[in-house]
Amino acid sequence: MRVAAIVPAAGRGERLGHPVPKALLQIGGQSLVEHAVAGLIRAGVELVVVAAPADVIDEVRRLVPQATVVPGGSDRCASVRLALDAIPVDVDAVLVHDAARPFGSDDVVQRVVAALDSGAPAVIPVVPLVDTVKRVDGNGAVIETIDRATLRAVQTPQGFRRDVLAAAHANATATVTDDAALVEAMGIEVKTVDGDPRAFKVTTAWDLTVAEALWEWGRR
Repeated sequence: MRVAAIVPAAGRGERLGHPVPKALLQIGGQSLVEHAVAGLIRAGVELVVVAAPADVIDEVRRLVPQATVVPGGSDRCASVRLALDAIPVDVDAVLVHDAARPFGSDDVVQRVVAALDSGAPAVIPVVPLVDTVKRVDGNGAVIETIDRATLRAVQTPQGFRRDVLAAAHANATATVTDDAALVEAMGIEVKTVDGDPRAFKVTTAWDLTVAEALWEWGRR
């Protein structure tokens, strides 16, 4: 099975409060997009396509010369579609990985690929929730406490048969933050594999601080 990966990295990252796109923020002297691409290649993915902000595309190409870099779209779904167009037609499976998850493990990538190779049309890595979860109304009042035993937090890379991912985006009627949601909307089963707590997403300034601390700890 020939596997490629898409890294949608065109977001601006406003919640981080930095003037540069999120993918260019650095941890340990390397940008988030460099960490993400290196991790995929280290895990055995042969082709990586990055969808980058058009105004910094030359900088991203300089940072990740081992990847194909294309201009991203106005939202995540558009970026994935544009990157998918750059993937050769003989690729069997496509992974979609957040640039903002710099510490994804080789094991997670390999578990996703193995599930696809075993016949699953779509696969997502997940981790159990550790906090109590409550549903609240518009005024912030608790409506109910939800049983977390059947709930999971979703990570990336998410994996798909190429034809399934292409059809999901061709049939998309709304913008989503999760490609698997488009597949679910088509009535196609999405399998889960174990994720990794270290593969958290850098979304806020606090996350960036934690990521820096983890990087320094890993160097000891």
